[in-house]
Amino acid sequence: MELYRSNKIYTSFNRLIATLNVSLQVVLIYFIWDIHIGIVMQIAAFILAFMFTDFLNGLVHMIMDHKESYDSFYGPLVANFHLHHQTPKYTKHALPIVYFNETGAKIWLVPFLMLILFFLTNNSFTPFVLHTLVYIGILSSIAEVSHYLCHTSDSKMAHFLARIGILLSREHHNPHHEADNMNYAFLNGMSDPLINLIARTFFTGYKTTTDQHYIKYASGAGADQR
Repeated sequence: MELYRSNKIYTSFNRLIATLNVSLQVVLIYFIWDIHIGIVMQIAAFILAFMFTDFLNGLVHMIMDHKESYDSFYGPLVANFHLHHQTPKYTKHALPIVYFNETGAKIWLVPFLMLILFFLTNNSFTPFVLHTLVYIGILSSIAEVSHYLCHTSDSKMAHFLARIGILLSREHHNPHHEADNMNYAFLNGMSDPLINLIARTFFTGYKTTTDQHYIKYASGAGADQR
């Protein structure tokens, strides 16, 4: 777990991923800008993308929380992801910096955005589907900001947006850290009933799996753990 911070290759890799993700998002916005579908269809595409983004990112979160491949070359990246359970409060930064930094952890988003760009430049789908896909690509990073605000922000606006269900509320997300193996979604948590069903079916919970690595690491018994 210490290797992530001691080896600059891993932190540099995260910055590279963040740069690629944000750059691809800007390119997607540029290409989609002139593809008009009307305000009603725009709203429909955004709502659909919002729901799917919450589910997709929650699903990835669930899988990552149970990934125990610390001995692999990407082990330090996995270990750093799991440390959030031990120190849930983020260091405070301006939201654009949070957007950039947290996007660096979303390695899967790079090929996803590249695939959307391929679809967009080759007119592979209808304009409605293309808008929906672009929104998913951007909302996947906004989900990280929502998660940050849930854990760290005292902003009245952030609390209001969480209370009306646009962002993730602390009340909804707390069981993820306290009860285990539930409420993995972190855009606003609307898809958690479905994700919780999947979690109960396929996983036992991170407190009995990946958290045990941290306990060994913190006690000194697993100093060689990544």
